[in-house]
Amino acid sequence: MNNTSVITQRFIKCHNKLRENKTVKSSRQFAVDIDYLPQSLSEILKGRRDVTIEVLRKSVEIFKLNPIYLFTGEGSMFLSEEDNKSLRILTVMTDVTDEERIVHVPVPAQTSYAMELNNPKFIQNLPNFTLPDYKYKVGTHRSFDAAGDSMEPTLFEGDKIVCSFIEPTLWESGIKDGYVYVIVTQDDIVIRRVYNFVKTNKLIEVHSDNKFYEPYNIPLSMIREIWYVRAKISPFLPAPNRIQHLFYEDMNSLKNTVTEQSRLIEKLNQTIQKLVDLK
Repeated sequence: MNNTSVITQRFIKCHNKLRENKTVKSSRQFAVDIDYLPQSLSEILKGRRDVTIEVLRKSVEIFKLNPIYLFTGEGSMFLSEEDNKSLRILTVMTDVTDEERIVHVPVPAQTSYAMELNNPKFIQNLPNFTLPDYKYKVGTHRSFDAAGDSMEPTLFEGDKIVCSFIEPTLWESGIKDGYVYVIVTQDDIVIRRVYNFVKTNKLIEVHSDNKFYEPYNIPLSMIREIWYVRAKISPFLPAPNRIQHLFYEDMNSLKNTVTEQSRLIEKLNQTIQKLVDLK
């Protein structure tokens, strides 16, 4: 057991406690209940291999092992009834070496993602990939397609953003004012610049970089996940129709400015003429 991780050692203690309490009759029953090979579980229990993320996920889900205890050693081994009500297991994808992969959520899947968070099969059917940078090997990451124009000029439709998961216990202290986050609510996914009012008002205030859109508040009760945007993957240039759209926007803005200045000049000329006539 000395060659195994401390998480594996805590997992073994939880397993042994379940057998001691007769919650499970045998290690074989434990393995069958979590849909895992009894021989592979035996290797873990003998300290010959480390527990996998998937085994931990299923053990938390079925036997209510406390993930905080497993990963930090703090708290009780098992979740209370109240803890269990507020717990949601984050589904992850791994490769053959148990390295986490980045799950991508394209635009067509985003509404379903918000409603299918508790469905591992839905997450497993989404595309996934890896990035070479070491920072994407630590923690859980997702990528999302940017949609609409609410975050222009920072993000354009078609950009892909790579994000790291923010644990709900860290929302109060870990969400930084003015940074961009993906907020998954009960029925939607939004990408916005966030201001943190978790401690004072139990909400976050979200701002678009496109000033056409007004800021608004999202209560914590509506939020299911928050992801910190770490990078974006963009096409080399916006699509031709997007360039044309931006060109017309700039031209219209310039036209409005010139029209307003012409109006002010005309009004000034009229004022000067009146003064001349008085003389």
